[in-house]
Amino acid sequence: MFLTIGVILVLLWALGAFVVPIGGGLIHILLVLALISIVWHLMNGRRVV
Repeated sequence: MFLTIGVILVLLWALGAFVVPIGGGLIHILLVLALISIVWHLMNGRRVV
């Protein structure tokens, strides 16, 4: 789930940064949130009991 959210946020960041440039700070906040989401997914992952 977090990986999907991270990928969507990266795509929105790329769309906002290169296609429709809006606020500079807002775009970078999206990128940071995406990276946090992807790292969270990689750190937790699926745990085998």
